[in-house]
Amino acid sequence: MFDTLKKVFGFEDFRPNQEAIIKNILRKKDVFAVMPTGGGKSLCYQLPAKIMNGTTVVISPLISLMKDQVDAALENGISAAFLNSSLKPREMTAVYRTLRSHALELLYIAPERFALSDFLETLKNVPISLFAIDEAHCVSEWGHDFRPDYLSLSSITGIFPHIPVAAFTATATPRVQDDIINKIGLRAPYIVRASFNRQNLFYQVKAKRRVESQILEFLGEHTDEPGIIYRTTRDSVVNLADFLTDHGIKAVPYHAGLTPGVRKKNQEAFNKDEVSVIVATIAFGMGIDKSNVRFVIHADLPKNIESYYQETGRAGRDGEPASCLLFFGRGDIPKIRYFIEQIPDEQERSIAMEKLNHTVRYASHNLCRRRQLLEYFGEDYPAENCEACDICTGMVEKIDVTIDARILMSVMLGTGQRFGIRYIIDIVTGANTKRISEFQHDRIKTYGAGRHKDKNHWRFLVDDLLAQDVIYQDGDRYPVLKLSEKGKDVLYGREKVIGLKREEAKKKQQAARGSEFTPHDEVLFDKLRVLRKSLADEQRVPPFIIFSDRTLHEMCRRYPATLPDIAGISGVGDAKLERYGNDFIKVIKTYLEENPDNLIQSGQSYEISACPARNKTKGETFDKTFELFKQGLSIEEIAKARNFAASTITGHIEKLILTGHDIDMDRLVEPKRRDEIGKLFLTLQSWHLNPVIEHFKGAVSYDEAKFVRAYMKNHRLLKNSVFQ
Repeated sequence: MFDTLKKVFGFEDFRPNQEAIIKNILRKKDVFAVMPTGGGKSLCYQLPAKIMNGTTVVISPLISLMKDQVDAALENGISAAFLNSSLKPREMTAVYRTLRSHALELLYIAPERFALSDFLETLKNVPISLFAIDEAHCVSEWGHDFRPDYLSLSSITGIFPHIPVAAFTATATPRVQDDIINKIGLRAPYIVRASFNRQNLFYQVKAKRRVESQILEFLGEHTDEPGIIYRTTRDSVVNLADFLTDHGIKAVPYHAGLTPGVRKKNQEAFNKDEVSVIVATIAFGMGIDKSNVRFVIHADLPKNIESYYQETGRAGRDGEPASCLLFFGRGDIPKIRYFIEQIPDEQERSIAMEKLNHTVRYASHNLCRRRQLLEYFGEDYPAENCEACDICTGMVEKIDVTIDARILMSVMLGTGQRFGIRYIIDIVTGANTKRISEFQHDRIKTYGAGRHKDKNHWRFLVDDLLAQDVIYQDGDRYPVLKLSEKGKDVLYGREKVIGLKREEAKKKQQAARGSEFTPHDEVLFDKLRVLRKSLADEQRVPPFIIFSDRTLHEMCRRYPATLPDIAGISGVGDAKLERYGNDFIKVIKTYLEENPDNLIQSGQSYEISACPARNKTKGETFDKTFELFKQGLSIEEIAKARNFAASTITGHIEKLILTGHDIDMDRLVEPKRRDEIGKLFLTLQSWHLNPVIEHFKGAVSYDEAKFVRAYMKNHRLLKNSVFQ
């Protein structure tokens, strides 16, 4: 088992729960596993497929994912194929031929295919090693994504009584779990409920105001990072994608109204890093297996926590830091309620409304986001501070809002608790409207008592008071604001109320802590990413299937320069080592020759055993360059005198600047240009060089940008940057 883990998948150790699940499958025992997205579910059935005799049949509703999963398996040296409606007749015939010849280790199918009698007859004549049911929550009416096609899977254990069945899902409350086990008919299964805690994800909720501009601002801080943006309607998907494209963001839409060809083309462009953003409807199941999604934005309120958790789970599948941002506005609630009210079944309608209420509480409560998510799935979170959400990191400050709350509630009381949010805020801010005059509410004592603050402040306050049950809304179609018992205690001075200060603190989010998320050489990463894209284009697969970002990051920390070195990198199995090892070694070796004492972005020096320059006395080679520079020699003259490449000398000078040597910056970058480059780094809040080079359209060289960056880092001029 461990031998296969290393040789096929390139990993030294299992992730939590994987080893126990696989051992039970190999013992031919049924398994039910709730594992978060990115927790390594696919390895739990792919590894047994490589070891066991016969074909592992994987049942998944995500047709758009199957090709990527098969491509990834083939890259690892696993014989794999899929059967679904996207195949042409001759392609389907070829898969059946391979299946009947007992040459397939892994076969992906959609659930509706399992209901076809001809297909079942074929399976009965093929040695089957395992049935793996992905997205198993689809079998339960209590789940968030019930699919009737899944009910046919209840016949598996009867038709194939001696074959183990493993059911996997990323989202299942205890109630849904019991329903899945009963519906599928799992036989005394080994049950795993892994932690729902995705430590590498940073959760944040922002008030929804001008959402397109807010998204554009966020993307400006995440230049060229791949991400998904969810919207509720097809029109909003298309409009947002067009808006982003008009503002220079490479974005494409994805929704059910597009033709299958366009959807496929757009998804492939995203997977292949040809576009950085895909905008999709949350109503349409989008199969995204891309491991390096660095952010997920919900521009509209999700209808339930399960959907939200699953969709945010598409970020950071490689285990690297990623952001999950939700824009929340109470205007989204009536839209979702309208669709819920159209559900004919009363029980189903009631369940949907309860789930919506949970989502609203998550978005509006001033409690740790992570704790709320985990508690929803029945998991306790022991830490006081998760250090990876807006509440816990102080991005949203807590303050005493008792005085303003009393002003707001006094207006509610003075108007008979018969009006909605907008009208109450109009009175608080002293608006001069015809309606207020007609009701003579401009004569009550508290009219205009809050005009010293804008309407946004009071709307924020209403959301906070609603979330804390200080006030509540009564009525479905035209809800009015009323005081709760708790609200009366606040109004009459018996209690205080703490709210959220919405002017965000400048403290930057830290999506991850500890040594697991150590810095890496960003310059080398960019070079390896270019190589990965080139190899992926040759193989006609997405880049992340060649190697994940996490694998590249490890290369950029350890600088492997031989095949044994690169074989020790996590994610490099035998097949990929043979296929791509020498290509990556060549790039890394060239980089090391040009940067013998390279520094990663944190400023920490790393020993590079493969680099000949390391045999010299520490600091000797840099001191020599420094002496020649002080004598007035140019970079080209120093390179010629020392018989080095000019790029090696610029690397020396960058290191000398970083370590505080007295380098005359005016000789390297003229002052005015240096000032412009420095201001751009401050604006971008990032140490990446490419955006700087692109901004100046070639007028600034990489060396000039590197020298200014080194100077700023030495003087800690980018104080708010997460890259410092």
